[in-house]
Amino acid sequence: MTFPALTWKSLPWFKATVPQWRYALRNAIAMCLALSFAYWLNLDEPYWAMTSAAVVSFPTVGGVISKSLGRVAGSLLGACAALIIAGHTLTDPWLFLFAMSGWLALCTWACAMYTNNVAYAFQLAGYTCAIIAFPMINVVDATRLWDIAQARVCEVIVGILCGGLMMMILPSTSDGSTLLTALKNMHARLLEHASMLWQPVTTDAIRSAHQSVIGQILTMNLLRIQAFWSHYRLRRQNTLLNYLLHQQLRLTSVISSLRRLMLNWPNAPQNLRPVLESLLQALARPDCDAYTVARIIAPLAPSDPQDYRHHAFWDRLRYFCRLYLTTSHWLQRLENATAVTEFSVPAAPALMRHTDHAEAAWSGMRTFFALVSVGALSISTQWESGAAALTLAAICCVLYSNVPSPFSSLTLLMRTLILLSIFSFGVKFGLMVQISDLWQFMLFLFPLLLTMQLLKLQMPKQARLWGSLIVFMGSFIAVTNPPVYNFGDFLNDNLAKIIGVGLAWLAFAVLTPGSDARKSRRHIRALRRHFVDQLSRHPSSSEHEFESLVYHHVSQLSASQDEPARRWLLRWGVVLLNCSHVVWQLRAWEARSDPLSQVRDMCISLLRDVMSERGVQQRPLAATLEELQRICNSLAHHHQPAARELASILWRLYCSLSQLETAPAPGTLTEQTA
Repeated sequence: MTFPALTWKSLPWFKATVPQWRYALRNAIAMCLALSFAYWLNLDEPYWAMTSAAVVSFPTVGGVISKSLGRVAGSLLGACAALIIAGHTLTDPWLFLFAMSGWLALCTWACAMYTNNVAYAFQLAGYTCAIIAFPMINVVDATRLWDIAQARVCEVIVGILCGGLMMMILPSTSDGSTLLTALKNMHARLLEHASMLWQPVTTDAIRSAHQSVIGQILTMNLLRIQAFWSHYRLRRQNTLLNYLLHQQLRLTSVISSLRRLMLNWPNAPQNLRPVLESLLQALARPDCDAYTVARIIAPLAPSDPQDYRHHAFWDRLRYFCRLYLTTSHWLQRLENATAVTEFSVPAAPALMRHTDHAEAAWSGMRTFFALVSVGALSISTQWESGAAALTLAAICCVLYSNVPSPFSSLTLLMRTLILLSIFSFGVKFGLMVQISDLWQFMLFLFPLLLTMQLLKLQMPKQARLWGSLIVFMGSFIAVTNPPVYNFGDFLNDNLAKIIGVGLAWLAFAVLTPGSDARKSRRHIRALRRHFVDQLSRHPSSSEHEFESLVYHHVSQLSASQDEPARRWLLRWGVVLLNCSHVVWQLRAWEARSDPLSQVRDMCISLLRDVMSERGVQQRPLAATLEELQRICNSLAHHHQPAARELASILWRLYCSLSQLETAPAPGTLTEQTA
């Protein structure tokens, strides 16, 4: 019997594809080059250069550039903080501990307040300061602080430069091609999403698909940032890329709005579903034009001028078709553009985001108390390896305070440290003590790194573990200049690192992050607050800004296991977004009849009575729905076409608000029953 895992074809070197070999070679050579150059520069701990090269080993040029800039800025800021804090407080251990804990708490808070490269820079500023300053606890001569700080910064920069050099020699897939492919794939997926949402059923799969689409569109904003740094042509088209992301978010909103109209349409035409399927198939073809779409949807044109439900659906369907064709047109122009092509694109703001101030403050407080506790233990017990425990605890608190599942990340890191402790013992005292030249060690290190990089790509379920092993391996093997082989120090430092991670895990268990239910209530409260602002005469956010802000809120709990919290955050986001679109359309709607304008203003005021930051008022909601139904029926029989148009707009508002009839009571996520 032949086991597939034991055949030569299953070995990582033979399974690897050309892109996998390119990625593995690029990163393995970069790490070895960084270690060699750091040795050549006589830096005392050159393994930090190898670690830095591993951290910036992104698959795209834009990722390497953007993360490298954040890493350099964060390292310089952290080094300056270490020089200032340790230089003034090193003679007083308690003052030093509180000052360092305060700085790391500030960096943790800043990581939660910002995103992307800014958050990454504050992460680096936090644990770079810890890496430089905490080992100085046992140092009497404070003048060594400058030498250590400049050595760590030089090692980081050497690693970044080696990573960038190898990215130039062995480049990967272009960020521009990746972004364009992602935009086109999402554009096609929106049609599949529409086909799913326009089914007359409500399932968990539909909710999950809606959250997945929202998350993928927002993730493309990160691809846009990477393309901005690496691709000159797309840097010139940054406004167009922003516009396309907003258009895809708007298409998602319109698909959801059409679903609400269909679910509240009791006498829909019999040919509705076949026509919609034909429409989606036609839109999927690259040669589709407005004439083809008009011919397909013509059978759905309303014949009764008083059927406001039909008119509302018809107007929204035509808007969806026009929006989709416009986006397809811009995607084709973007794909065919040259490096000097310039487009006149409608203005589109950057995607909005919301910061959870309460969770950010709680994360900073957790970091402060965790480090003070570990430091107090080290000082009171005169623990010689307490600096290693403090450093690892600081890294854990800063890195994992803002991840969706910190306990799983800490557990993974604990597994990594235990495996590396066993592995590094064999390497350091079995191999390294027997060699005297760096090139001999490279003969072992390069194939090892190459194999680990290939396994990371070929084992997706274990990719996080392999990535952690690659990043932390340098600090455990601890290739120093000159080499040091002290078994007692090695054992104590590794044990201290594991204890530091364990104490950080304990801090997360005691000062636990906010539950998903609590986070959901905070997000919903923020959504309602921003929606109330949308109802004012001069809202602070435009229609596009509010739309991207809503979707940012919804995406925050996309990976949550709390189904009620995730469902009600999505429902509130969809309802308030659909209502905001109606409000903006009502503002833009003009009529020569003053009574009709008064009806419009009255409907907007009804929303103010229903909605507040605290929640929805069920009695005013029931009265509002009844009043909207009465107004729609009255306007449908009005002699003016503008009145019937207003009736169709208000019917959309009715369909959106009707979802909140079972909204949970304020402060809960439990649905109300009739």
